[in-house]
Amino acid sequence: MYFIHGGNTLRQVYFSALIFLIGGLSLDLQAQTEIAVNNSTEEKQVVGAVITESVKLLVVSVLPNYYNQTEGISLAEIIRRAFENNGDIKIARLGVEKARARLRQAGLRANPTLEVEQTSGRLVGSPGEGELSVGVAIPIDIYNQRRRRIDLANAEITLREAEVAARQRELASQIFVNYAEALAALRELQVLEELLELDTQTVRFVQIRVNEGDTPPLELNLLQTEVERLRARRQLAEGRLQASISKLKFYANVPFEESLKLREDITSARFPNVPTTMETGISVALRSRPEIRLAELEENLASAGLRLVRAQSRPDLTAYTRYTRDRSVIDDPRGAFAERGGSLTFGVVIGLPVFNKNQGAKAEAEIAIRQAQERRTFAEQVIRNEIATAFLRIEAANRALSILETAVLPRSRQNIITIRQVYEIGELKITDLIAEQRRLLDANRDLTETLTERYRAQADLFIALGITLKN
Repeated sequence: MYFIHGGNTLRQVYFSALIFLIGGLSLDLQAQTEIAVNNSTEEKQVVGAVITESVKLLVVSVLPNYYNQTEGISLAEIIRRAFENNGDIKIARLGVEKARARLRQAGLRANPTLEVEQTSGRLVGSPGEGELSVGVAIPIDIYNQRRRRIDLANAEITLREAEVAARQRELASQIFVNYAEALAALRELQVLEELLELDTQTVRFVQIRVNEGDTPPLELNLLQTEVERLRARRQLAEGRLQASISKLKFYANVPFEESLKLREDITSARFPNVPTTMETGISVALRSRPEIRLAELEENLASAGLRLVRAQSRPDLTAYTRYTRDRSVIDDPRGAFAERGGSLTFGVVIGLPVFNKNQGAKAEAEIAIRQAQERRTFAEQVIRNEIATAFLRIEAANRALSILETAVLPRSRQNIITIRQVYEIGELKITDLIAEQRRLLDANRDLTETLTERYRAQADLFIALGITLKN
């Protein structure tokens, strides 16, 4: 219950209205309307009328330009649009298409070779003699070389797809950072507007006291200076919010001239499907993180390459057949006559790997396998550290939030109410009220920073888990 001590009715009315607005920082609207004032029945009716009028805020809020729970865009929608329009990811997807084209090429069999040979004796004095030879050679796929090529191409496709997922994870991490900055700026703007509204109402009240001669003009000037200071800080907070939203527009492929409103605030923003224990988080991350998948795929790719190199190090075999038709001239006392004949030849050509046995290619493939194994081991260490760090940050932020929400802010708000009451009866100066209000502003800033830290830690945990944010 709030008590009004002394002063005329109009002053009591304004001060009661201010007490009502202060209570709005911690009470809902229903609780605010239940304030009891220790006045006569007639004064209570007047106070109620002024309170109703004071609900019409003096400070025009800019929050509707940046925040709407129904029409705003969600974080999942921003990420979805970013994945569709980001140039880096488009390039990575084209890498997948190239790998699929190589798979098609790897499945093709070697082309046959057609050999045509014509021999003529015309230039060496035997015009009637000649030979025509036509042959076809077909490389034979032995040692499953074609199968090895297909396996290698399939492994590369999977690797390129995993690279797309890794780039998406990096992009999502960048979006989370800008989104957290936008939410933090949104809350700071909200707090500043609430305090600015209260100070503007207080200016009206102090102006009445100055006009009545109860308060020196210096106090009004000090309060007006504080109001302008809050206006300047509000401009800075709005500028930070606009900059963060501009970055989100870029990621979401929203034209700069179009508006983008946030759907959630920093106090309610959460990530779904986040494990509650560190052990579960590590288990999920080791199954989901693209780095682990990439290391496994690189090992598979290197192993497939090694098998192909070994197959190519064996003798090559090419089968061929040739048809030969010849014509020769035989001198005879009775006269020269021509003799024709033909033959069909079958054979194989074997390439002997005597000097080049792909020694360097084999060594390179073996090193690539060990390299992938080391990369996986290192990735597992990094993942465990990232998960543990994120959980520690979340726990620390939750502890800090508990202190701020249960002890610091309620006491600071109550201090403001008490100081305003004491100031009304003339026992304190306006500087005392301004100083305590700045402490409340600092406490709210600490709360915003703590909420932002918790959100960023949750975002880092979500990224470290390697899971997908869905609509």
